[in-house]
Amino acid sequence: MIIFRWNYVEGAMQIKVPPSLIRPLIIVVTSPFILIVFFLLLDVFSIGPTKDTSVDANISKNSPASMVAVAGRATVGSAFNVPGTTLDQHEIAHMRYMREEEKLARDVYTIFSGYWGGAIFSQIATAEQRHMNAVLGLLQRYGIPDPAATAGPGQFTDSNLISMYETLVRKGAKSYADALSAGGLIEEVDIDDLDFAVSSTNRPDVIRVYNNIHRGSRNHLRSFAGALAQIGITYQPQKLGAAEVQVILSSPMENGPPP
Repeated sequence: MIIFRWNYVEGAMQIKVPPSLIRPLIIVVTSPFILIVFFLLLDVFSIGPTKDTSVDANISKNSPASMVAVAGRATVGSAFNVPGTTLDQHEIAHMRYMREEEKLARDVYTIFSGYWGGAIFSQIATAEQRHMNAVLGLLQRYGIPDPAATAGPGQFTDSNLISMYETLVRKGAKSYADALSAGGLIEEVDIDDLDFAVSSTNRPDVIRVYNNIHRGSRNHLRSFAGALAQIGITYQPQKLGAAEVQVILSSPMENGPPP
């Protein structure tokens, strides 16, 4: 047992602890500090949710899509706190990412228009600018900083989008058919990312904008596939499942309100 005794000579309390109790006492006293240090280290070194790469499992290693660094799906790790907003970090991440992804489409199609002329790239680039404006409206409504506010052509805050942009531009420089195929890939990635973004929010205004952009991307995919068909090439799915692409391509162009 522990003995407490007052030392009248030294004017101090003396505590006598049996050797058998020293180790248990050390554990009891230090345990709270060990737990605090553990949770601090866990917070510093833990990694947040990462991009779900399972959606890429159906892409063959020899397929055209595997040759392109395909960005996709913003993660919580790409978000940051925005004081005062009513959006959660998932919604913020998706909204900022979609703003840049629509910019990528506009920038790439603008370059392709310069390479190959024709109306298809310039017209769809104009549509992508409308998509960018629609997402910008959401960012401004919720007080989220715009990642593309001062970005020039080909400039992005997301490193995956930078890589995708550079690879697509090189691919589209090879031939008119390659440029059309690259455009199809952009639209498939956009559709996939929009599906994920819609599933991550329950806000009607955000869902409406995403759905309208989704409809535009389906129309753009039809346009690129149709242009390839005119030069004797059948469009091959590059990101989405073959059945989903077939449903889109076998359906007529869709009309609706702008984003």
